[in-house]
Amino acid sequence: MITLLKEVGRGKRGARDLTYEESLRAAEEILSLRATPAQIGAFFIAERIKMESVEELEAFVDVCRQSAYRLPSQEGIDCAGPYDGRKKSFYATFACSFVLAAAGLPVTLHGTASLPPKWGITLHDLLGQIGIQPDSLEREDWIRASKETGVLYVPAEEWCPPLKALRPIREELGMRTVLNTAEKLIDYSHSPYLVFGVYHNTVFDRLSRLMTKLNYRKSLIVQGTEGSEDLFIDRPTRTYIVENGIATLHVVNPETLGLDTPIPETVWTAASQISVTEEVLRGEADMAFMHQVLLNAAYRLHHADRAGSVEEALYICKALLESGDAWNTYTKWRSLLAR
Repeated sequence: MITLLKEVGRGKRGARDLTYEESLRAAEEILSLRATPAQIGAFFIAERIKMESVEELEAFVDVCRQSAYRLPSQEGIDCAGPYDGRKKSFYATFACSFVLAAAGLPVTLHGTASLPPKWGITLHDLLGQIGIQPDSLEREDWIRASKETGVLYVPAEEWCPPLKALRPIREELGMRTVLNTAEKLIDYSHSPYLVFGVYHNTVFDRLSRLMTKLNYRKSLIVQGTEGSEDLFIDRPTRTYIVENGIATLHVVNPETLGLDTPIPETVWTAASQISVTEEVLRGEADMAFMHQVLLNAAYRLHHADRAGSVEEALYICKALLESGDAWNTYTKWRSLLAR
C-alpha cells in the first residue's frame, strides 16, 4: 500500500494514475481494511487531489461488487443518486420509482444514512418517515417486497459490509472520496439500464467511458438537481446517453414537452419530502412536482426501452398516476416493509 501511495501522493504534478491492476490492489487493501486508517485516508485525499482515472474507478467498483450481495438480473433500471442526500430539492426519483414499477419496469434504489460532504436528507430518512427502518430489516424482506411490487431498496452498508466498515474514516475526512462514485455503481440487481447523477459536466467524458467498461446496456448520466439523477423541471438538464460504447450529449428541455414549471419555495425535511411524494402519487401535488415526476418517469421508461418515444412514455405515466396504480404500488410496498 505504501508503494501505491507514493505513486498517487506526489502532488498535483508528480502524481500518476494507477493501472487497473495497481488500482485493484489498492481497492482490495482498502475495502478489506488491511490498509491502516492513515493509509486509507491518505489514499482518498491523494486521489481527490489528483482526480480518479477511469481505471481506478473501475477497480473500486469491481471490488465493491465482489464484496456485495447481488441479485440475479431483474431486467430493470438502477437509479443511482448521491448517498450524501438532498438539502434543497424534491426527491422526484422516489415517487418516480413507483410509477415505473406500476408500468412493469423493475426499479432498484439504494443508499445509506447521510454521508459527507453534503450531509443531506437521504432515502434512509424518507423510509424512516413511513415506518420503514432500513437497517433493521432482513435482506429477504426487501427481496420479497421487490418481487411483489417491482421496487427494490438496498441499504448499501448492509449488502456491502466494507462500506459500513469505512464509514468512520469517511466521516472524519468529511469530503468526497472515490467511494462516493463507486458505491453508486455496485448494481445490486444486475440492472441492464442505469440512470446516474453527477454534479459537474466535467466528469461526463470520464464517466461515460466507465459506464462502457461496466457493461450496462444503456446508461443515462444526468447533471441533475443537487448532483442527483433527477432532471430539472424549471430549466434544461444536460445528460449523456451511453450505448454501445458511444456517448451522446442530450439536453432535456421540459419546455419542449409543455412541462416547464417554476418550483415553489419549500423547506425540505424528510417529513415534507414524504408529504409531497404521497401527494404526487395521489395526483394532488403542486403541478411543479407532478410534472417533475412525470418528466423523470417518462425519460426513464423510454431509456429502458419500454416506450417508443418520450411522448408515449409520458402518456403511460400520466395514466398510471390518474388511475391510482402508482399510488397502489407505493402503499403495497410500504405495507410490506413498515413495522
